[in-house]
Amino acid sequence: MNLLPLPAFTDNYIWMLHNGRHAMVVDPGDAAPVLQALQAQGLQLQAILVTHHHADHVGGVDALRAATGAQVYGPARERIPEPLVRLAQGDTVDLLGLRFSVLDVPGHTAGHIAYYCPDMEGSPLLFCGDTLFSGGCGRLFEGTPAQMLASLDQLAALPGSTRVCCTHEYTLSNLRFARAVEPANQALRDYSSHCERLRAQQQPTLPSRIALERDINPFLRVREAAVAAAAQGFDARVQPQDAVAVFAALRQWKDDF
Repeated sequence: MNLLPLPAFTDNYIWMLHNGRHAMVVDPGDAAPVLQALQAQGLQLQAILVTHHHADHVGGVDALRAATGAQVYGPARERIPEPLVRLAQGDTVDLLGLRFSVLDVPGHTAGHIAYYCPDMEGSPLLFCGDTLFSGGCGRLFEGTPAQMLASLDQLAALPGSTRVCCTHEYTLSNLRFARAVEPANQALRDYSSHCERLRAQQQPTLPSRIALERDINPFLRVREAAVAAAAQGFDARVQPQDAVAVFAALRQWKDDF
């Protein structure tokens, strides 16, 4: 099985998974990179997975459906181009010999979902859209801090070896903020250096892994004393034991960073 991040727009990735004959893609905001990859590798597109309704994630759906006949899957509670199979927490999708469980992860949008496969060639796989980024998380366009924290907690509880396939190359900017929150975090400093080397070679920083994100991502570390203290330093009203308030302060700080 081959897992490929197809660059799109300025900093998007359209994830493609293929077995040499059939393929699926996740969040194709633009059809062109997908069609080029299908032609170059002689692949037939079997399915399109969508995590949420933003244009840079669904803009290529209609063209790909028309060109390939691929089945589209997407969130039950968002406006996604029809026809599609609508999904919510507890549903499963069987594709390319793999079973994906659907997770409700509201926050970035109200009906955002993620797709989790517990075993692909020895390690789990997560397509999380714009909910979790390496070193960061999505902005709260439609959801609340409590919703987003619950979504991130659900993802953070997945096995540490889970590959995190998010849809933007935001890692370096996220890590600059993370270092402002936790300047003494050695794992964070080491990971930042690693990612800077990758980007200098024009290589993607993704996929990340859940275990790594638990160690370096401030939005997964809101219950750590150093992170809570930093949030209180940004907003003196924050009570360090209130994880939602710590998260909300971090998200506002990041928005202004």
